[in-house]
Amino acid sequence: MKYFNFVLLLSLGLYVMACDSQPKVVQSQSASDGGNAPSALQDMAGAQTASTEEHKVVAKEALNTEKYTYINATQDGEDVWIAIPRSEIEIGATYIYRGGLMKKNFQSKEFNRVFETVYLVSDIRKENVGGSAVDEAMGKLQGGTLKDEGPINVKPAPGAITIAELVKNPAKYDGKVIKVTGKVVKLNPMIMNRNWIHIQDGSTDKHDLTITTTENVSLGQVVTFEGAIALNRDFGAGYRYDIIMEGASLK
Repeated sequence: MKYFNFVLLLSLGLYVMACDSQPKVVQSQSASDGGNAPSALQDMAGAQTASTEEHKVVAKEALNTEKYTYINATQDGEDVWIAIPRSEIEIGATYIYRGGLMKKNFQSKEFNRVFETVYLVSDIRKENVGGSAVDEAMGKLQGGTLKDEGPINVKPAPGAITIAELVKNPAKYDGKVIKVTGKVVKLNPMIMNRNWIHIQDGSTDKHDLTITTTENVSLGQVVTFEGAIALNRDFGAGYRYDIIMEGASLK
């Protein structure tokens, strides 16, 4: 009898362990685009690290809020909702996004509705319809930080100013279009539909000038950009810049 009880208890223990070893599905907590906006934006910024798999969608509808754009799209024959930092979306166009963080019962206070399922996405781009080499390169653009290779000493191109001059007199250049030359030391591609480039020229102690652009560059490249200077720009989620050049183009 004791032997039978021992076998029975052992069998029950193994059964419980087997049940407990089954895969578990963890659902994301609900969130909102209201008071929790910075947290949700941080989720978007990190969403691309959740997966590197690419997804193709066709935009059917776009709803804009102060900080977000909600896209109602078709993906593999099914309707999905995608939330991205506010951007201009072309209805009927095909977009490709990478990663994405699923949120359940995501509340939009501005629209007074709850999205049963929404994917927070930061890495999204329009499909390369024309097939140009530049567009293909943009799609494959890799971000990162340049390894320290010693002092940087880049001379400004004709008509460009040094970063030191810009940092010394920011108010003088606020709202003005200027040119700067520097070495690309950091690159964050396709966040909010633009590339975020950090350059240094050696004129000031490793001060990075952040530039937003759709141009294709690589780490370590010496570039000259022309764009508008803005001061005290706050994009939320910790993306705040005392000085930034926006909408820049290569020269």
